[in-house]
Amino acid sequence: MGDSHISNRPEQSEKWSRRGIIAALGAVPAATLLTGCGSGSAHTAQGPAATASVRAATKKAVVTVTPADGATKAGFGAPVEVVVTDGTLASVKVSGNDGSVLEGSYNDGRTAWTSSRNPYSGTRYTVAVTTQGGTEETATFTTAAPGETFLGYFTPEAGSTSGVGMPVSINFTRAVSDRAAVQKAITVTAEPAVEIVGHWFSDTRLDFRPETYWAAGTTITLGLRLKDVQGADGVYGVQSKDVTFHIGRQQISTVDLATKEMTVRRDGETVATYPVSGGDAEHTTWSGIMVISERFEQTRMESSTVGLGDEYDISDVPHAQRLTTSGTFVHGNYWASTAVFGHQNTSHGCIGLHDTKGANDSSVDGYRFYDSSLLGDVVTVKNSGERTVEASNGLNGWNLSWSDWKAGSAL
Repeated sequence: MGDSHISNRPEQSEKWSRRGIIAALGAVPAATLLTGCGSGSAHTAQGPAATASVRAATKKAVVTVTPADGATKAGFGAPVEVVVTDGTLASVKVSGNDGSVLEGSYNDGRTAWTSSRNPYSGTRYTVAVTTQGGTEETATFTTAAPGETFLGYFTPEAGSTSGVGMPVSINFTRAVSDRAAVQKAITVTAEPAVEIVGHWFSDTRLDFRPETYWAAGTTITLGLRLKDVQGADGVYGVQSKDVTFHIGRQQISTVDLATKEMTVRRDGETVATYPVSGGDAEHTTWSGIMVISERFEQTRMESSTVGLGDEYDISDVPHAQRLTTSGTFVHGNYWASTAVFGHQNTSHGCIGLHDTKGANDSSVDGYRFYDSSLLGDVVTVKNSGERTVEASNGLNGWNLSWSDWKAGSAL
C-alpha cells in the first residue's frame, strides 16, 4: 500500500505541470499578468503616478474675467483681462453693445489675454472665451458712467476751408490738470505731411500749428480720442471722432501804419493795396502777426465791451473781421471822412478801410477786402507804436518762435 502510494506521486506531478498549470495560468487576468512580470517594488511606483496623470488630464480649465462677470458699475480705467488655470486660451472676443470690439493680445503661454485699450464707460460688454480643450465660457459686465465730463470745442469748423494761418485751436469746458494725457489723446496730421506740435496757452486751451504757415491746399485731420481720458481728478472726456478741414490759397496782408497802407499778397503776388487808418496815439493798434478769427458782414461795436466806457456805440459796422480776442478788428468805416484813410490814424485801435453804410457797395475798399478774405488769413501789423500782441490774444500763436512754441507742449 505504501509503495503503491509513493509510486503514484510522480504521475500526478507530471499531469499538473502539463495541463493544470497551463489552465491555471490561462485564467489569470492580463493586467495582473503584466504586473506580475515586474517586481513588487515596480508595481508600487507605477500605480500612483499613473493615477495622478489621469487626474491632471481630466482637470477642467478655470477661466477668470476681470471685470467680474455680472458687474454693473465696473471700472473703465484699466484693460479687460482673461486668465485661465489648468488650460490654455484658444480664443477671446470682447464686444460692446455699442458695436465696438476690444482687441487684445495673449501672453507667451496663452494663459492670459489683455485688451489693448480700456473699455469705454457706460457700456455693456460680453466676453466669449474658448480654451484649447473646448471649454466655452461667457461673461458680461457693464462699466460705470463717468461722474463728471469735459468737451473740447475746436476751431476751425469741420469741412471748412481756411487761410494758411489758421491753427487748430481746442478750448476745453473744464480745466485740464493732466495735460500730457489729454494731449496724447489728440492728433493733428496734414497732407502734405509736416511736423505739427501742440502748445498749451492755459489749462483750458491747446493749439496746434506747424513751424511755418500751412502750405496752400493742405488737408488737415484732427483726431479726438478723449473718451474716458481723465483730464482732471474724476473728470473724463467724452469725444471720439475725426474731423477734416482744408487750407485754401495763401493770402497774407501787411498793414504799415507809418505809411497807413495795407498790401495784400495772394500766393506770392500783390493783388491789392488799400489806404487805411489805424489806432491814434492814445489807442495804438497791436503790432505783430494776427489771424482772422471771426467775420461779420455787419456787427455792433460798443466801447464799453473793450473797457473804453461810452466813447462809441455803432450798431452797423460793415465788413468786420476779428484779429484779437481783446477787440481788434479790420473793418469798414463809413462815418469817417475819406480824407482820413491813408493819411491819419484816428481809430480806437482797429484798422479801418473806407466803406459805405449798409455793407452792400461792392466798389469800396472795405467790401473788396472782406470779399477777398477767409477765416485764417494772416494780417501783419507793423509801425503801430504798440508792442507785439500776446500769442494767446486770438489765434495769434505765430508770434512765438518755434522753440518757444514747442516748449509749451506737454509731450
